[in-house]
Amino acid sequence: MPDRHGPYRNVRYLLEIDGIAIAGFSQCTLPENSTEAVEYREGTDPPTVRKLWSLNSYGTLTLERGTSEDSIALFEWRRLVEQGNVDAARRNIAVVVLDEEGEPGPRWEFRAAWPTQYDGPDLDASGNEIAIESLEIDHEGMERTA
Repeated sequence: MPDRHGPYRNVRYLLEIDGIAIAGFSQCTLPENSTEAVEYREGTDPPTVRKLWSLNSYGTLTLERGTSEDSIALFEWRRLVEQGNVDAARRNIAVVVLDEEGEPGPRWEFRAAWPTQYDGPDLDASGNEIAIESLEIDHEGMERTA
């Protein structure tokens, strides 16, 4: 049984789209989130600028996986955006880290997510690497829920 009081390993995770586990990936880069600081000073203030909060910003979620026959669903999700159906493509998604027994652990949820870029594999007949495809996903907010 895994030690649930220690940190999770970063080797088992999956993607859920609208609450349904869709795919596992070989690599996942979770995005950063930040709040821009705006400097402000009035003429009657002490000679120090104040830092005011401004807009929140969320980075891009990047997923990579081996190309397979069942990976077509992610390409079709991207195709909705290419056809101008961004509103129809928006999904609530989550990246879920799994423990050694495959039970869900930490979870990051993303609102109104849609794929902004799909990269197919680089093919090389003289190599022996796995054909990897990647998907970049933008969103309108993230939250760690577990």
